[in-house]
Amino acid sequence: MRLSKEILKEYQRYAVIFESGSQDKRDVYVRIFYNNLEKLISCSMSFAELSAYVEELIRVVHDHYGAAPILLIDEYDQPVLSSYENGYRKELGDFFSSFYGSALKGNEYMDQALLTGIQRVAKESIFSKLNNISIYTVIDECYSDKFGITKREAEKLLCDFGMELSAVVKEKYDGYRFGRYDIYNPWSLLCYIRKGRAENFWVNTSTNYLVKEAVKKADERFRREFDELIEKKTVRVGINLETSFIELQDNYSLWGLLVNAGYVTVEDVEDESFMKVRIPNEEVCAEFRKILAEQANISDMDLQGMFRCLLEKDMEGFLKIYRDIVISCTSYFDARENAYHMLFLGMCISVRGIYEVSSNLEQRHGRSDITLKALEPGRPHIILEFKQGSDVETLKKSALKQILKKQYYSGLTGEVLCVGIAHDKKQCVLTWESITVTGSGQAVRENI
Repeated sequence: MRLSKEILKEYQRYAVIFESGSQDKRDVYVRIFYNNLEKLISCSMSFAELSAYVEELIRVVHDHYGAAPILLIDEYDQPVLSSYENGYRKELGDFFSSFYGSALKGNEYMDQALLTGIQRVAKESIFSKLNNISIYTVIDECYSDKFGITKREAEKLLCDFGMELSAVVKEKYDGYRFGRYDIYNPWSLLCYIRKGRAENFWVNTSTNYLVKEAVKKADERFRREFDELIEKKTVRVGINLETSFIELQDNYSLWGLLVNAGYVTVEDVEDESFMKVRIPNEEVCAEFRKILAEQANISDMDLQGMFRCLLEKDMEGFLKIYRDIVISCTSYFDARENAYHMLFLGMCISVRGIYEVSSNLEQRHGRSDITLKALEPGRPHIILEFKQGSDVETLKKSALKQILKKQYYSGLTGEVLCVGIAHDKKQCVLTWESITVTGSGQAVRENI
């Protein structure tokens, strides 16, 4: 068991200290310590015995130094999250209830304990034997600058290594909001310093499986809220930060999981239940792209490749990948009136940062289904209109004609790709045209 190996390391470390000191081996707790050490080495202890090993270590350390020690437990919830994935949650919950209870409950030999994690596991029985626990979340002011690296600290850290806090670094690793502080991801920043180039280093391994499964099984309301998050950059949602998703699987605890795990960050707190959230940075956005690509049964590279084809006006390559996605996404088309539209909108997370995404999901008031407004010069704007029906050849032309006739390109200048896409269940075809919109709003059409 991995936990017993970690406890063994601590016992061996203190065994060396005790041997060099004046520890009286006739003391009952010293004898218990060495007896535990032998069992840890031989792996002959039971689960029931192991649950008391930390408590007994704290007692003998207290007696040796004459001072109450501080107990630090990092990622206390990871074993529970892993047990959810591997199907032994009940057994592990019972064990950790005794393990934490014996170490923390009424332990007069301990000064204080600090436990860190991304899910508050209360109903798992882990803390059923404890009381007087102080909980600090990402929206609390207290210790809010201790959850990561502030801008000032990031500038100092990079300067010490002869680097600067560039716009690229900010877009990749900044964006978290804890209490009143803007926070950089410390792990990613340190990886960037070590490698010397801005890559996506952020991987939350302890919750990756849980997040994937939760998003995959999410209901229609969550999907609408997530689509709004992609389009508007922020979305107002109900959030429960106090309960873990594995205990209460609803939208409130799912958004709480995404906040606590760092997939989204809180922009504004309206009250204890409703908050505005956003995706913190491009690094996390890339992780969401992988999740969405996996749900569509395609690779992240295919998803990026599809948009690359679109931006380069390789419509044949674009349509080939898009067809594969439509064929693989059966679940997206169950009871969803704007299914294809919403599917594509979800995939637009791939172009976040280089395009401003706008959508008209519910009603058509002179707006296209999806408009991608280029944020950088030299890139084409893109307008997409979706149709559904049996006569796909007629419908694709109708979609393109609608874009041009209703001038959905109003407000844009420069090159605009107008794309009409028609679907009939798993069949899809498209037609397109490139136009140039002048400063006066006039469109110069090209022959395709």
